[in-house]
Amino acid sequence: MKLTLEGIKDREPWEKAGIVLPGYDVEEVSEKAKREPQWVHFGIGNIFRIFIGGIADGLLEDGAMDRGITCVETFDYDVVDKIYKPYDNLGLSVILHGDGTREYKVLGSLAEAVKAQSSDPAQWNRLKEIFTSSSLQLVSFTITEKGYALQKADGTWFPFVEADIENGPDKAAGAMAVLTAMLYERYKAGRYPLALVTMDNCSQNGAKLRESVLTMTEEWKKKGYVDAGFADYVSDEKTVAFPWTMIDKITPRPSEQIADDLEMLGVEDMQPVITGKKTYIAPFVNAEKPQYLVIEDSFPNGRPALEKGFGVYMADRKTVNRSERMKVTVCLNPVHSATGPLGVVLGYDLFAHMLNTDPDMMKMARMVAYDEGLPVVPDPGILSPQEFVDELFNDRFPNEYLGDTNLRLAVDVSQMVGIRFGETIKAYVEKYGDASRLTAIPLGIAGWLRYMLAVDDEGKKYELAPDPMNEELQEQLKDIVVGKPETFTDQLKPILSNERIFFTDIYKTGLGEKIETMFREMIAGPGAVKATVHKYVGGRQK
Repeated sequence: MKLTLEGIKDREPWEKAGIVLPGYDVEEVSEKAKREPQWVHFGIGNIFRIFIGGIADGLLEDGAMDRGITCVETFDYDVVDKIYKPYDNLGLSVILHGDGTREYKVLGSLAEAVKAQSSDPAQWNRLKEIFTSSSLQLVSFTITEKGYALQKADGTWFPFVEADIENGPDKAAGAMAVLTAMLYERYKAGRYPLALVTMDNCSQNGAKLRESVLTMTEEWKKKGYVDAGFADYVSDEKTVAFPWTMIDKITPRPSEQIADDLEMLGVEDMQPVITGKKTYIAPFVNAEKPQYLVIEDSFPNGRPALEKGFGVYMADRKTVNRSERMKVTVCLNPVHSATGPLGVVLGYDLFAHMLNTDPDMMKMARMVAYDEGLPVVPDPGILSPQEFVDELFNDRFPNEYLGDTNLRLAVDVSQMVGIRFGETIKAYVEKYGDASRLTAIPLGIAGWLRYMLAVDDEGKKYELAPDPMNEELQEQLKDIVVGKPETFTDQLKPILSNERIFFTDIYKTGLGEKIETMFREMIAGPGAVKATVHKYVGGRQK
């Protein structure tokens, strides 16, 4: 059984193996997307394939959509060569239930895969064709929060952004430059309307995407690469809209065990690959069943019937913002960022296993959400924060079959602490004058900084998860030695006071000294991290 268009023609072995095949004509919906693209997606990794690709697959099955999604990769071109092309753009969705059962489904909704590579004329021209099609209604994104960033923590351009500004649209390399270059093509072709829909986990994500596009446009205008009319085009939200969204589906990296199990069922070539850019990806994607996608309904050129998709809610901007704040600043992501890096230091591989077996870590997780988050969370109305948190702790977080690792939860934390902790801290300052009554959140921040030392609680070294600030932070902390608390002086001050990282000066909130104290306790020696966590959360019942 090969996961190819030819391979799925013989349906019997697939069905015998319990793998559901597309009920629509995959080649037909792909060809229609190539002729008249409607939906383009940037960032075509795991979460896109199982969540966004899964929604599109469901709409195709129900006849609510008649063409697939055009897939565009802006960062890791190996993904196209190793995971899309060899499998004719088919994907295999593996839904993991808490009782150990699985649902297998072949996804045929991914119509074509294009590399956003200006140095490859064929691919670049194909991208221009797609963006100049009047049929195109939306471009969605899962490029992670750092994909939208143009500046470093000190406010200077990233080198690749500086190069993009200097080189202009025809030599664009970064995602934001590529997008802006393609919008310029669309503008020249007829000023066609479009919705640009970021589906990444960041606060007011549509505003963040819009700011990056407008900044790139302004820089190119200064250099004479684009005209004033183009700046007017991208800044008019009635023509180019930037809807806000909230997205939620826990999607761990592909499991080698599942790859083996699929091959035992008879499906060939299922092993994950690690690309040259360290993307861990496979022909299949494994994830939990629950999913939420709340989208601001602002689409100037029309849209597919997204509201018919599983877990999709169409709403106004205020509702989206509240849903996103509920999830990203309180209910889910802060729990991951507070406990994931600590879990690495404590030697726990799997997040669920840690919570299920370590009462202190479970208490800390619950404190972050229930005790410290819920009292200041805005209620979006369409989703109940209390029910959302209850589902997380009763069904989602304990699901060990997901295989979600603490190391994955430690990826890019420097880019997320502002929204995941800073917003709640600011809400406490607004409500109480300072945030000194918080315990689990400052413990999580101290734990993340302790994690940055790359030495576990037993004194063994480990490799940090990818993060654009790893080098900078490690340089700041380089003189601190675990087991020698006297080596810790004022190294945390530049980090905790950096408002570009935390969206606030942590010292002004009443938490700076508290975090320093916790951190000092965590570097006392072997077992100090476990003892510190127990000191601050042990004995608390919730």
